[in-house]
Amino acid sequence: MKFFTALTIGFLCITALIYLLQKSLIFFPVKMGDSTLQAIKKEFPDAEEITIASPDNTALRGWLVKPAVTGKVPLVIYFGGNAEEVSWLISEAHRFKSWGFCLMNYRGYGLSEGSPGEKELYSDALSIYDYCVKRGDIDKQRIVVMGRSLGSGVATYLAQNRAVKGAILICPFDSLVSIGKKHYPFLPVSLLLKHRFDSASRAPSIKTPLLALLAASDEIVPRESSMRLIEQWGGPHSVKIIEGSHNTLQEYAGYWESIREFLAQY
Repeated sequence: MKFFTALTIGFLCITALIYLLQKSLIFFPVKMGDSTLQAIKKEFPDAEEITIASPDNTALRGWLVKPAVTGKVPLVIYFGGNAEEVSWLISEAHRFKSWGFCLMNYRGYGLSEGSPGEKELYSDALSIYDYCVKRGDIDKQRIVVMGRSLGSGVATYLAQNRAVKGAILICPFDSLVSIGKKHYPFLPVSLLLKHRFDSASRAPSIKTPLLALLAASDEIVPRESSMRLIEQWGGPHSVKIIEGSHNTLQEYAGYWESIREFLAQY
């Protein structure tokens, strides 16, 4: 009896600890030092630094990279993974050809202020979109949202709540609840999780076209989790399986080509 009592107490303590620490288990903010910022300015002088104020006046910082063309440009708005500082993608902006590329770091990431959370990231996504469509150099009729891993949840939320031409989701998942159950099968995840990122419940109402890029060897997001989201999507959708893992599929053939082909439709 003492053994089972101790086991129960231990389980409850572990459960309580994970509940209290869940934010640090979901978000892994990567900061940016001044030396890195200066290096970016030197290497990419045409990348415009932008600051967007959230509704609670938290400063979100990132970049807008535009092609060297006159007039308004179509735009891809990108949302990164849970441990991704997005400045690395400035060097990949040329792959988008005639499209602009908006890269904003989440709260607490890069040089952005504040602390990340599901509701905060959703609200910030709307602020980023609203800022972009008000700019005179952006074609607000041709905006595509792009999200990777955790960012697929943010991108899905934005696609449900703002007008976008298309959505590109990389290693997406149906909800963090299902991911949590996969990685923590011994825990009552559905009861504990506060940051749920339930994209599957939003997907049926989204009619915009979807391109989903899945890693052939994804060790983090199970294939079935991605497919549950894709199958719920309310608009036309296509799926590309790319070689590599959750964090490396962008290094393999078909990744950038698929994105370019998708954008070429618009």
